[in-house]
Amino acid sequence: VQLQASGGGLVQAGGSLRLSCAASGRIYSSAVMAWFRQAPGKEREFVALTRWSRTSTRYAGSVEGRFSISRDTARNTVYLQMNSLKPEDTAVYYCARGIQYSEQPGEYNYWGQGTQVTVSS
Repeated sequence: VQLQASGGGLVQAGGSLRLSCAASGRIYSSAVMAWFRQAPGKEREFVALTRWSRTSTRYAGSVEGRFSISRDTARNTVYLQMNSLKPEDTAVYYCARGIQYSEQPGEYNYWGQGTQVTVSS
């Protein structure tokens, strides 16, 4: 399985971006897809996750109400809609696939290459 993240860019505070994560190969119904982010000098942190087979989502408190994760099973793609962006959202965003409904990066065994999101004040 390969994951290809895209959609990052430079946006002003208050703006929106939509990230995409296209997966090659079959994604089993038991899979969990997640987004993480990593800012310079900081550890990788959980952003959002969804089950592949049904609508079940979880968000980090810092993005709850502003970000929305969704998946299109026909396109083998997961999205992260990011609204009301803040400068502190600036980071490299990674998509990942695992089988545990977990916020821990170590539970995910497939990772995309990352896409840079920069929010200016």
